Amino acid sequence: MAETADLIVIGAGIAGAAAAAHLARGHKVVLLERESQPGYHTTGRSAALFTETYGNRTIRTLTGASRAFYEARADGLAEHPILTPRGALMFAMPGQEATLAEDWAELSQHDPRVRRLDAAEARAMVPVLRPEMVIGAILEPDAMDIDVHGLHQAYLRLGRQRGARLVTDAEVQALRHTAGSWTVTTTAGEFVTPVVVNAAGAWADVVAGLAGLPPIGLVPKRRTALTIPTPAGIDGAHWPMTLDVGETFYFKPESGRLLVSPADETPMAPCDVQPDELDIAIAIDRLTRATTIEVARVERKWAGLRSFVADKTTVNGFDPLAEGFFWLAGQGGYGIQTADGMARCALSLIETGELPAELRAAGLDVAALSPARFRR
Repeated sequence: MAETADLIVIGAGIAGAAAAAHLARGHKVVLLERESQPGYHTTGRSAALFTETYGNRTIRTLTGASRAFYEARADGLAEHPILTPRGALMFAMPGQEATLAEDWAELSQHDPRVRRLDAAEARAMVPVLRPEMVIGAILEPDAMDIDVHGLHQAYLRLGRQRGARLVTDAEVQALRHTAGSWTVTTTAGEFVTPVVVNAAGAWADVVAGLAGLPPIGLVPKRRTALTIPTPAGIDGAHWPMTLDVGETFYFKPESGRLLVSPADETPMAPCDVQPDELDIAIAIDRLTRATTIEVARVERKWAGLRSFVADKTTVNGFDPLAEGFFWLAGQGGYGIQTADGMARCALSLIETGELPAELRAAGLDVAALSPARFRR
């Protein structure tokens, strides 16, 4: 016999876990996960940074709306701080002068705390930068590391406390809408609900297809990362996340090592993505050209998918083509830092059709998030 719920959330990554936790306050929620453990794909492979200067205005607003929950250790449910000081240093190499000027003009308007640094100041913060490779930089001092695992587990814990039920090994095989209800057929059985929340990450368009809906144009893009030993004799633990203004690579301290990425965005079909050896080589080459770091060995390497729609703005709202089908997708590279703002928007939109009052006051518009923008 099919299990019934007020809402069914498909996907237990950070987006789905956050949504389920908020929705479970006052609703019977079932959270479905196709893998044997939640967060196996993108969420579990993210090296997230909390930065309120990243992304467009909508993304920045959602990020700012998430800060208080993270600073409060997810309502005290996280065992360790969610946010810890890191900072972000965006440096310019020769030939990137125009990009540096453009970034400074934009970022200084959005955040009065950002600072313009000359080459000597940038190298004083990150001494491994080669003198000939730095012409200037921008420092965002308030950027923070995010404990992604701790945050994800806190949302799952909060959901359980509020009565949400997590069902793993529950790959969705069919979605059928009849008489005001969705029947969700999965490998773990059938579930019936008036509202389906599609938080399936890179698979969100696939899930929509099962419901007979056209895609919103979601493009999963591979992002590669690796860790290497910190250079001997150098204490890099307090370095900021360091990236060039052209976003061709970045590195930052990570658990006593250095995390490095070529900042790749290779379009892929949704899959259990693995790192490409060429991207690993590119990351190492860019790192060693810009710094004095020598890479003797790679300790770990992995890849994850960051899924974008065309305007790189998250998708949060009911699909106008199907009653009770709600999208929570397209978070791209902003999914961790916007998770709480996105979840609170989902709750408010599902219950009232409006965004939370504080986000409306900040200038956030329903139309900017709605999947209706792809249905014209």
